[in-house]
Amino acid sequence: MINSGGPSGQDDLHQAVRTAVINRRAGGMGVISGRRAFQKPMADGIKLLNAIQDVYLSPDITVA
Repeated sequence: MINSGGPSGQDDLHQAVRTAVINRRAGGMGVISGRRAFQKPMADGIKLLNAIQDVYLSPDITVA
């Protein structure tokens, strides 16, 4: 399953993590993140990408 993001906005970190959790629980192996990470200051973009990675590395989030 490939899940591609949408436009950058105010609640990007929350939305990106929510999308990643839904994708992971549905059996997805990753998400595409572009504008949500790269249209922000570098520190914020890195925080967002690390949060997405954490979803896929967490043993607590499994297929629903």
